[in-house]
Amino acid sequence: MTERQRFKDHFDARLAHDLATRLSIVAPSFRAEAFTAQVIPQLAPLELKARVTVFAQALRDHLPRDYPTALSLLLATLGPPHREDQGMFNDGWYLMPVATFVELYGLDHLEVSLDAMHALTQRHTAEFAIRPFLVRYPDAVLARLHQWATDESFHVRRLVSEGTRPRLPWATRLDQFIVEPAPVFGLLEHLKDDPSAYVRRSVANNLNDLAKDHPELVVATLSRWREGADAQRLALIRHALRTLIKQGHPQALQILGAASPEVKLIALTVTPATVPIGGILHLAVQIESTSLHPQQLVLDYILHLVGTRGERRRKVFKWATRLLEPGATLTLTRRHSFAPVSVRRYYPGAHQIELQVNGAIIGDVTFMLEQA
Repeated sequence: MTERQRFKDHFDARLAHDLATRLSIVAPSFRAEAFTAQVIPQLAPLELKARVTVFAQALRDHLPRDYPTALSLLLATLGPPHREDQGMFNDGWYLMPVATFVELYGLDHLEVSLDAMHALTQRHTAEFAIRPFLVRYPDAVLARLHQWATDESFHVRRLVSEGTRPRLPWATRLDQFIVEPAPVFGLLEHLKDDPSAYVRRSVANNLNDLAKDHPELVVATLSRWREGADAQRLALIRHALRTLIKQGHPQALQILGAASPEVKLIALTVTPATVPIGGILHLAVQIESTSLHPQQLVLDYILHLVGTRGERRRKVFKWATRLLEPGATLTLTRRHSFAPVSVRRYYPGAHQIELQVNGAIIGDVTFMLEQA
């Protein structure tokens, strides 16, 4: 996807015509022109999920009112399953409205909807569609997910993890698993050594979600998984702990072998001293070991941003993980861009950077941010 090609731009007039054509092939009586005439005029002012909903609502209006019949026609448009570890944002965009159709209109038809999600996730995704079914039918859907945890398709196995993430981006929050996460931990236990990196990364992301509400449970689980872990599981553990590591959680750091640091800060500098919004700040740090033993060090830097009314906002950025030998000196450099991004705005004023090593703040430095 190019920088100019936003996700929402996939849901345009071309996609409406494509989906109408696909349905016309499997259902010659489908009113393709009426479908596109309903969808296309609504799209321009809408964002991604609203556009997808427009497609799904139009499918409801122009397909048979009987949900299983309409669903069978939609599933007849499916191509072959993906065979590689690729995410949903590659192709098959027309299937996102199909999954939303299941999400919006299939709740009274549990079994056929679950079967549809099993098929859809192998070609695009069903991680959003499954969530209202988990809310209405928790026992039945969890039982199906336990079956899917050993499915031959890694896409289906990934759905077991991704569909149960309590705080999945763009999706409805699963409060039931925020309150009681045990069912999710039970599913992830089956997937921690999945042969697919695509699945293991989803497991790590799910645990990272869970850590926001149940840090001690996540730490206890990953501490147990750490015993006898191979390289693949260790990578999963590191990724799952990323938020807790940024927070300096002591037990999370211990899992990674990062104890309280025995170091001396020699220098922490930033240049230039005044940076224009949109510019680049150069960070440099030099630390020296004061320990008699090698140390595993996790270095982060914390940027304290000025808000609109002068209030401070704290953002942690990963820097490096290094093994520091006794008496050795470590020197690192880093560039930090202040180019505006959609998730973060910058305001002029005095800003501070703190250096965090194994969860401990060992130094800070200030600089000015000004309008370009």
